[in-house]
Amino acid sequence: MSEIPQYLDERQVARMIGRAVQTLRNDRHKGQGLPYVKFGRLVRYSVQDVHVFMESHRVEVSNL
Repeated sequence: MSEIPQYLDERQVARMIGRAVQTLRNDRHKGQGLPYVKFGRLVRYSVQDVHVFMESHRVEVSNL
């Protein structure tokens, strides 16, 4: 059984949330978007933060 990584790189996150890598980079530059961790030039995103971000954009619809 493989473990789910705790941190993802920007390409993995871009695929998960349906945004371009450049959009994530632009958001970081503007100080907005997802929280991230930076080690030198490496940027990583917490899996938990990505899930929170996705849930915060959830749209509920009513079934009539």
